Amino acid sequence: MLHIDEKICTHFGEDPSQHHGSISPPIYQTSLFAFENFKEFTEAQNLEREHYVYSRGVNPTVEVLEKKLAALERGDKCKCFGSGMGAISAVFFSLLESGDHVLFINNIYGPTTQLLTHLKKFNISCSYVDHELNNINDAIQDNTKMIYVESPGTMLMNIVDLQAVATIAKERGIITAIDNTWSTPIFQKPLTLGFDLSIHSLTKYIGGHSDVVGGAVIGSFELVDKIFKYGYQLNGSVLGANDAFLIIRGLRTLPIRLKQHHENALKIIDYLQSKQEVERIYHPSLEKGKPFLEQQMKGFTGLLSFELKEANFSSVCKFIDGLSLFKIGVSWGGFESLVNAPVKVNNEEILKQQGISPGLIRLSVGLEGSDLQISDLEHGFQQL
Repeated sequence: MLHIDEKICTHFGEDPSQHHGSISPPIYQTSLFAFENFKEFTEAQNLEREHYVYSRGVNPTVEVLEKKLAALERGDKCKCFGSGMGAISAVFFSLLESGDHVLFINNIYGPTTQLLTHLKKFNISCSYVDHELNNINDAIQDNTKMIYVESPGTMLMNIVDLQAVATIAKERGIITAIDNTWSTPIFQKPLTLGFDLSIHSLTKYIGGHSDVVGGAVIGSFELVDKIFKYGYQLNGSVLGANDAFLIIRGLRTLPIRLKQHHENALKIIDYLQSKQEVERIYHPSLEKGKPFLEQQMKGFTGLLSFELKEANFSSVCKFIDGLSLFKIGVSWGGFESLVNAPVKVNNEEILKQQGISPGLIRLSVGLEGSDLQISDLEHGFQQL
């Protein structure tokens, strides 16, 4: 972690002297901004993406957050959205056209792939390659417009060599985008490795308190302005000023929270490695033989998965229902520890076809402390 990142999280983009010394930026809870004269108003309307006209465009509180996120990612510009899917949808809506193809790399968040499946009716297609990039050159088509990556990937936390992907894409003039939510810009900066766009669900680690939903896209002025013009203003996934304030609050403690998530997760991994009921653990800290990893990732967050041996829906239920500290729920990256699993009553065979064990369990390791967390997990294992 760079000290400059800590300064960005705490003070960058803020000037208390402009707000009566207020150490926190004001919440501009307004839908519109009034003007002294009509000429000034019409001039501002012509550049609504740069002037305060309507909060579906630019809002001062949201702008503070956008400046911080752009600086953390080392990008030119950021646009924030009402949710992570709002950000992802805006990227596809703004940059893809009928006849285009998207290549997905690694395990991808389900709603993202569902959205591309929906876009097939607009003649936009997609295909997939695994995290090892074995077939990436064969998978790229003449009409491939975008390569979209998750690294670490959903559920199995597999790692992709981002610089290698960016190099291949640039040679062919293909846009590269990554969902960087898992690592946050503190631990991974894809734009410095050649990626065009970095996308976040601000709901997770960046917000950090499980009380706000948001999303963001960071990249070049040109790409983000296009996304702002079409995918944001026309689709309307607006991040409100109060939500932006909560996310700014989350950013202030992000570096120190990530350090604790990291330490707790490593201790839980050590514990899980001692359990005979565990077949395999998935977390980037366990990756071997990937020389690019040290340059690409500067730390690891607290999201991990593990497989129970010879497990099914019933045994997963017994384990999860035996927990009390780890709460059952969607999402991750908050202060609280959470548990979830992809298995359902009737989908075990489908999971196996996708290369996912029916015994896979995902943990979002929170901030309660590893002793409490391990004690809770032990109670879950005792139910098997």
